[in-house]
Amino acid sequence: MGAVLGLVALLAVGIAGVYAVAAHLAPRSVAETGPFLSGARPREHALSRFHVRWYTVTLVFLAFDMEMIFMYPWAVVVAELGPMAVVEMFVFLGLL
Repeated sequence: MGAVLGLVALLAVGIAGVYAVAAHLAPRSVAETGPFLSGARPREHALSRFHVRWYTVTLVFLAFDMEMIFMYPWAVVVAELGPMAVVEMFVFLGLL
């Protein structure tokens, strides 16, 4: 129990030390431009809305990503399972 408390205390001291060093080394003045685009002002707000087509692109990407997650293990065992595994994968792809 003492070792765990010692480790937690060491962790707390380490975190406090990192914050102290960061506060000591940080510049005192506020920069007029941010680091985005090498200091150039952004043309739009960071929380601006995206065009609706990007939501569709995202969903298609996720669908194909899920397909790959299930196809990699299937590719390993398809030779052992035979033609039924191929039929099952085409049913899965059809549903997807």
